[in-house]
Amino acid sequence: MAESEAHSAEDIETGRLLFACAWTFSRGSPDLDHLPPDDRPEIAFAGRSNVGKSSLINTLVGQRALARASNTPGRTQELNFFTDPAADLYLVDMPGYGFAEAPKDKVAAWNRTLRGYLSGRRTLLRVFVLVDARHGLKPVDDEIMGLLDSAAVSYQVILTKADKISRTDLDRVMAHTIQSLSKHPAAYPHVIATSAETAMGFEDLRAVVAKLLDAHGA
Repeated sequence: MAESEAHSAEDIETGRLLFACAWTFSRGSPDLDHLPPDDRPEIAFAGRSNVGKSSLINTLVGQRALARASNTPGRTQELNFFTDPAADLYLVDMPGYGFAEAPKDKVAAWNRTLRGYLSGRRTLLRVFVLVDARHGLKPVDDEIMGLLDSAAVSYQVILTKADKISRTDLDRVMAHTIQSLSKHPAAYPHVIATSAETAMGFEDLRAVVAKLLDAHGA
């Protein structure tokens, strides 16, 4: 497997403490007119419908139901904002993309909101693009990454459900993903493999967010 990003013990502890507090739901924004003030850094999570965004966010903060998971792909229709008690950071759960069975007018509206948010939010530090480790990158993921490239928004790929495949297959998916990302100028080169069931990769993810906040001066 490709070498993981190195984190100091201090980074790991800072990340643990950041997400050990009681995160709460702040608001849902159905469109760009209802976004909260951009008064703090933001970290967004994007991915195909049913990729496991809600499970990842809940595991990240150590809460079972902060982000609502649905058995119906495409149910999340808003930009959902969560914040920590000190209001230092927003976590943003974005509508899932690539779900063809949703009504076309709703898909078009979600896509407009998603694109507008990604290209115009000045406090957005990084977008984590979630990819199902069992399936790897799909053309619709490349479309989103192309948008992020054009908007010069930093993003990083997280592989979800990494416990569902063998280590050999995970190594293969990781290598292919890293190779693909080398063609995208705004992509961060390190990929994080995670599992919401085993907590694999979450220490790294928390440390990455902590380091982003520190670099931002938050």
